[in-house]
Amino acid sequence: MTNMQNSKAPGIGVAHFSAIHLTPIEFVRQAAAAGFSSVGLRLHPAFPGAPFYELPEGSDAARSLKSMLQSEGMRVFDIEFFVIDTDFDAYAMEPIVAAAANIGASRLTACGDDAERGRLTENLASFCRLAQRYGMAVDVENMGWRTVRTFADSVALVEDCAAENAGLLVDALHFFRNGAKASDIAPSMAHVKHIQLCDVAGAAPSLPAEMIAEARGGRLAPGDGELPLMELLKWSRRAATVSVEVPLVGNQPAQQHLNDLFQKTARVLTPSL
Repeated sequence: MTNMQNSKAPGIGVAHFSAIHLTPIEFVRQAAAAGFSSVGLRLHPAFPGAPFYELPEGSDAARSLKSMLQSEGMRVFDIEFFVIDTDFDAYAMEPIVAAAANIGASRLTACGDDAERGRLTENLASFCRLAQRYGMAVDVENMGWRTVRTFADSVALVEDCAAENAGLLVDALHFFRNGAKASDIAPSMAHVKHIQLCDVAGAAPSLPAEMIAEARGGRLAPGDGELPLMELLKWSRRAATVSVEVPLVGNQPAQQHLNDLFQKTARVLTPSL
């Protein structure tokens, strides 16, 4: 397949969840081969039992990954995934934040899942303070089965938190499936630092279990579904870093899946390709 990254397409990142069975080193290698310029890595479980990888600061694994990043001309953009729930302790996350900074990541991705607003806001602020010590930022992502359900919810939380390094991650699936329209992003673009593309088709699920199933196993490559992705990018003026997140489902080889994701995302970003 043709690598369109350098000659035609803008830099595009890819989330680890797109091929989570690959170790970070192998994921970087295959993502680079597909044409991506950055990766997100999963260093903390998104839910109990979810896959993730440890890269402790000073470990052989971390040194090997940094060597691979350098040799492939890649960078780590963000680290997932932190759920700010009732039991969240920001400073218990410090080893992971240190590990993230050590491999060059600049942002941490979190969601809010605590109905007590004051505690949720303070926990996000505490996490932002921790991230700031390591030169990093925190992006809030809305999800339909969490307390911070809609894009408007995530905007309000970030504004209430008032941390300079608090931002927003707009995941296309969660953004549109939970009631937002493309133009809603425009007034909050100062906070939007990361746009994550995917596609989907059919009616939006209404039950939490159905939402989770779609998010983890029902995503399509950008352009293969019905979401108004080009309109979203138009309203965002492409001011944020763009990546793609579409988990591999089935027996397709990971390299083929990543190649397909890169080419289809590049076409959405540059329709003339």
